[in-house]
Amino acid sequence: MKPVLPRFRDDLRLTDRVASCWIIGALCPYPYKPMPLPTIPPPDIPGPALVRVVGDVHGDATAFRYAAATDRFVIQLGDLVDNGPSSAGALRIMFDLIDQRRGLFILGNHEFKLARAIAGQTKRIDPALAATLGQLDEPLRDRIVREVAHAPLWLRHGNALFVHGGFHATMLEQPPPGAGLERPHGAAARALYGEPTGRIQSDGYPERSLAWVDRIPAGITVYCGHDRRSNDGRPYRRTGQAGGVAVFLDTGAGKGGHLSWIDLDLLESKFVGNKTPAANLK
Repeated sequence: MKPVLPRFRDDLRLTDRVASCWIIGALCPYPYKPMPLPTIPPPDIPGPALVRVVGDVHGDATAFRYAAATDRFVIQLGDLVDNGPSSAGALRIMFDLIDQRRGLFILGNHEFKLARAIAGQTKRIDPALAATLGQLDEPLRDRIVREVAHAPLWLRHGNALFVHGGFHATMLEQPPPGAGLERPHGAAARALYGEPTGRIQSDGYPERSLAWVDRIPAGITVYCGHDRRSNDGRPYRRTGQAGGVAVFLDTGAGKGGHLSWIDLDLLESKFVGNKTPAANLK
């Protein structure tokens, strides 16, 4: 029987579980050695489709398991790992969805950072990343590197755009490049990191501008994570100066908040002028 979840409004379901944060652990004691593991390419979103868009998980595997208990196709917006109690569990749930062709994840900066660390391409290991690495066995480490290699940086379906960090006009004109493990630039950097101002906030996190929201064309809705912008525990919706809309689904899972998701009906249509978005909040 599927779990019964509390409803806060028609377009939103939130878990009532407040995730505890902890940081512990050390690097895995063995070196990374790639193995030829079989992988299934991430499926395209079936269209027309019923989808569930899931925000940043950050190791809250219990909440993610609730979100994944659906007949809808799952689009997870990145940042599956770090901070919460079970990054390994969250990854396994996501990989099961991929193997069953029931979902995909948009690449987030935390998966990208994790894959770089596994491949030995970064020396900066913060406590949250160290804790995640300490949870991973060798097969899971190999799978992460493989999945990051072909996880989309963004995905467009009709007038809905799914991305982790922020919008760039290129995302409406071109498919995403392969992520690789090199430092990203241009639209790829925007997809992973949003639009940093170069300043550090009082909480120690980089300050990020939302100027990109004003450049979303009318009729386009961007679903993203990365920034916790909500003040009421619900996904934050912002309309830009050009008439486009951004919906932020990071509500603090794994960091003392909770996991959010939105159910959408995606229609088979293409963006034309100022027509109504193909994806709307139900």
